[in-house]
Amino acid sequence: MQPLTEDEVRAVLVNAAPDELDRVALPPDFLLVDWDHLDFLAWRDPRTRSRAYVVAEIDGSPTGVVLRATDGSGRGRPAMCNLCHTMQPGDQVALFTARRAGDAGARGDSVGTYVCADLGCHENVRLAAPLAPSEVRASVDRRIDGTRHRVESFVERVVVAA
Repeated sequence: MQPLTEDEVRAVLVNAAPDELDRVALPPDFLLVDWDHLDFLAWRDPRTRSRAYVVAEIDGSPTGVVLRATDGSGRGRPAMCNLCHTMQPGDQVALFTARRAGDAGARGDSVGTYVCADLGCHENVRLAAPLAPSEVRASVDRRIDGTRHRVESFVERVVVAA
């Protein structure tokens, strides 16, 4: 992924209202991000845990979305992240929603999916050992490519007006 500055990250958040852009809190380790080994940038807002962000490269250009998260607590059954396809304990998967960009978002349209609550999909697909007995592992490279593709598809669904 191409390196981004804090201002560039704010500028690519396509579904953020102007007042939301002022409240964006980057991850504490933002200055240490190894951009060469990053498929996409995803983090929970350190100040407001119900807010999160994902930035992916769509057709070579960074594009980001603001997400809202449920707390994910109280679910006892294992669940699968729809982005990295990793099985997690139920309390470690949360529903994330994103208001669509443009007029669709102004009408209240949104897109949602279940994602690892810590947004650690980038690391999860790089683990070699299965996380659950019933989980079938593809090659690590295929898992990385699949996750990147699903993240990009999710971001595109937010950008494209319904």
